[in-house]
Amino acid sequence: MPQVPQTLDALAVRAWCGLALEALGRAREEIDAINVYPVADGDTGTNLYLTVESAVAAVEAVFAGHEAAGHGAGDGTMKPALAEVVRAMAHGALIGARGNSGTILAQLLRGMAQVLASDREAAHTDGPALRVALRHAADSAREAVAHPVEGTVLSVADAAADAATGAEGDCGTVARAAYEGARAALAATPGQLAVLERAGVVDAGGRGLVTVLAALVQTLTGEAPKHGTVPLTAPAPAQAVGTAVPEPEAVHARAPGDACEEGGPAYEVIYLLEADDTAVARLKERLDALGESLVVVGGDGLWNVHVHVDDAGAAVEAGVEAGRPYRIRITHFGAGDAHMAGAGRPPRERAPRAVVAVVPGEGLAGLYAEAGATTVVARPGEPPASGELVEAVRRAHAREVVLLPNDAELRHTAAAAAEQARAEGVRVALIPTRSAVQGIAALAVHEPDRRFDEDVVSMTSAAGATRYAEVVIAERESWTMAGICQAGDVLGLIDGDVAVIGSDVTATAESVLNRMLAAGGEMVTLVLGDEAPATIVDHLESRVRESYLAVDTVVYRGGRQGALLLIGVE
Repeated sequence: MPQVPQTLDALAVRAWCGLALEALGRAREEIDAINVYPVADGDTGTNLYLTVESAVAAVEAVFAGHEAAGHGAGDGTMKPALAEVVRAMAHGALIGARGNSGTILAQLLRGMAQVLASDREAAHTDGPALRVALRHAADSAREAVAHPVEGTVLSVADAAADAATGAEGDCGTVARAAYEGARAALAATPGQLAVLERAGVVDAGGRGLVTVLAALVQTLTGEAPKHGTVPLTAPAPAQAVGTAVPEPEAVHARAPGDACEEGGPAYEVIYLLEADDTAVARLKERLDALGESLVVVGGDGLWNVHVHVDDAGAAVEAGVEAGRPYRIRITHFGAGDAHMAGAGRPPRERAPRAVVAVVPGEGLAGLYAEAGATTVVARPGEPPASGELVEAVRRAHAREVVLLPNDAELRHTAAAAAEQARAEGVRVALIPTRSAVQGIAALAVHEPDRRFDEDVVSMTSAAGATRYAEVVIAERESWTMAGICQAGDVLGLIDGDVAVIGSDVTATAESVLNRMLAAGGEMVTLVLGDEAPATIVDHLESRVRESYLAVDTVVYRGGRQGALLLIGVE
C-alpha cells in the first residue's frame, strides 16, 4: 500500500491532479446535466474536465523533463520542487481553461500556487500553509469575477476556505475540513440562486469544485470522503437553511437569473491574452460594458479572458487593442439553451443547421462568428485535433452541420471529426475548403432555410470557384516549384504551391495578385495579418482599381494568422 503523505509535496500534487481528473471524468455528464447558470449550455462538467486535463499535462511534462535530465527515475527520488510543480499546474489550467467555471477553477489553482510556490526551494508544505493557500485561492477567484454572484462556485470556494481556516492539524485534516465546508455550501446554493431553486439542482461549478476537493482529501489521507457522491439535486428547504454557510454578501446588483433568461448575450468569447496589467485593467472595463459573466484570470503577462456578449467581434477587438489574443473560442448560445434531465425544463432542441469552421486568426474568428459560425481558432504551428472539431460540432448543437476545415492539411482530421459526429446522430457535410478565404466565400452563400443538400452544393461551388493564395516568410532554405528559396525570402503561394519568390512583401503580393487575376475574377478578398506592412492594402486596392475594371475588393483584419496576407479571387 503506498505511503500516505502527511504534507503536500510534488508527488502529492501530481497524484491530486490525476485523481481530480479521474473523478471529473466520472462526474462529467452528471455535472453537465445540472448546468443551468450562468447559461444553461450543458457543458460545465466537460469544461472543468478539460481544464484539469490541461493542468495534468503540464504537471506530467515537469516530471518527464526532470527524469529526462537525469534527476529522477520515476520512483519519486530526486523529484521536482513543490514550487515548480504547482506553478506548472496553475499554468496548465490557465492555458486550458474552458467556460466560466473552468476559468474560475484555473484562478483557484493559481491562487493556491502563488502561496505554495512562495518558497521556491521547499520540498513540501504543511497544514497551516495549505489553509493560507485555500484562502488566497478563494479571494483571488472572487476578485477575478467582475460581478460575483452568491450560490455559485465562488460561494463554495469561500466556504471551503472558511472551514479550512478553523482546522488545526496536518494537510489531510485541513483538506477534509475544506471539503466538508464546500459540501455544505454546495447544498445551500439553491437557496441563494433562484435559477437553481427553480431547476431543483445545486450549482454545477460548485459541484465540480467539491469533486476536486474530494480528490485532495483522498490524496492526503488515502481515503475518499465518507459521504461518497455529492448530491446533484437540491435538498429540502429545511436542509438547505440548516447548513452552516456564511451569510452571502450583496455583491451583485443584477438579478442572478438574468444571464440565463431569454434576451441574454448571444455569444461566449474566450481567449488567452498576452498583455500587461494596465492594459488588462482597461480591457476589463470595456468588456464589462459590452457584456456579462466577465472573468479575467492570470497575471505575469498571460491572462485567460471569458465573457458573454452580443458582439463577439468587439470582444475580440478589445483583446487585440489590449495585447495579443490567441486560442480564441467563440460559441453561439442557442435560444432556450438547456441540457438537463429532471431539472424542470425540457432539453434544448437542436438548431436546424450550423456551420463549424477552423480559422487561422482572431480577426477572422470574429468575422465568422458574426456570420453565425461556430469557430475553432488554429494558432500557427498548433493545428486543432479531431476532438476539438467534434467538441465544436457539439457546441453548435444542430441537427445538420457544415464543416469547413479551411486548410488542406486538416482534411483528414476534419473527416475523422465528421465521422464521430455522425455516430452521435448529427448529419455532417464536410466541404474541403483549403483556405479561410474559400470558407468566407462558402459562408457568404450559406442559406440555412434551404434544403441541406442544396445548401452544401451551393457552398461547395462557391468555395471551389475561389482561388486562394498566401504570402509568407520562408523559415529555411528549401526547393520549391519556383526555385530554391532562402530563409527570410518572401514566398507567394497560389493554390498551395510556391509561385513567386521575392524580397519585398508588397511587390511579391502584387505579383501573386496579378497572376491570379490574369485568369479572370470578380471579387478579391484580402485578409491582412498582424505582421504585414501597413501600406500593402492601399497599394493592392489601387492596383486592382487601375488594372482590373469591375473587380471589387474587400479587406479583413486577420490578426495573428501565420501568413502575412491571405488572398482570395472569386
